[in-house]
Amino acid sequence: MEVPKASDVLADELRERILEGEFEEGTALPTERDLVTQTRMSRTTVREALRILEVQGLVRIKAGRGGGAFVQRPGKDSVASSVSLLIRGQQVRLAALLETREAIEPYCAKLAARHRTDADLARLDAANKAIADEDGSLADFLQANVDWHVAVATASHNELLTGLMTALSTAIYTATENEAFVDDEVRRTTVRAHKSITTAIRAQDPDAAVRRMNRHVHAYAEAVLEVDERTEIPVPGEG
Repeated sequence: MEVPKASDVLADELRERILEGEFEEGTALPTERDLVTQTRMSRTTVREALRILEVQGLVRIKAGRGGGAFVQRPGKDSVASSVSLLIRGQQVRLAALLETREAIEPYCAKLAARHRTDADLARLDAANKAIADEDGSLADFLQANVDWHVAVATASHNELLTGLMTALSTAIYTATENEAFVDDEVRRTTVRAHKSITTAIRAQDPDAAVRRMNRHVHAYAEAVLEVDERTEIPVPGEG
């Protein structure tokens, strides 16, 4: 039977105390010296446990006078980071990414139509304007496309969906950075689809939003898979 490392045990204990609300967001954990005294563990073990929590996004380490480990709550960025690591680490197939987006994003659009704010609409409009820029590069177009899809998820006001869509959209961007696919016709089609979906979200028409988004992501998936025969997401740094 494998015995867990002392630093993992301490990190687990501190994580539970943070998640249960014993330490409020923005407050400092006990100092390294206090944790050494309380746990009777070495300073090295305590520091390693704090680094684990930092990587998990549960604390922010501040050095110097007035420094320490300050509690922060995990948010949508934590979800996006974890899902991105899974996608890259498992080299998830492009087809699987597109299937997942088809399953999730229409419902994001439905929620966005119900809950969108003026700020949400401003983000969608800004992304639509960038997407419609005919002089923009392929990278500019793809980034604006990601921004729009993330803006839809953000407008749902569901942190979990926003994190998932951020990771999915970024991974699909990486896999479809292909000028053979993203031609002028694809850009025009994307502009029309996004404007139509944004109109439904602005009008707070969830049925139209989910219907139009479903049509858009399904058509996009079919077009991508027809052109791009890759089955894995490329991992930056390989090759």
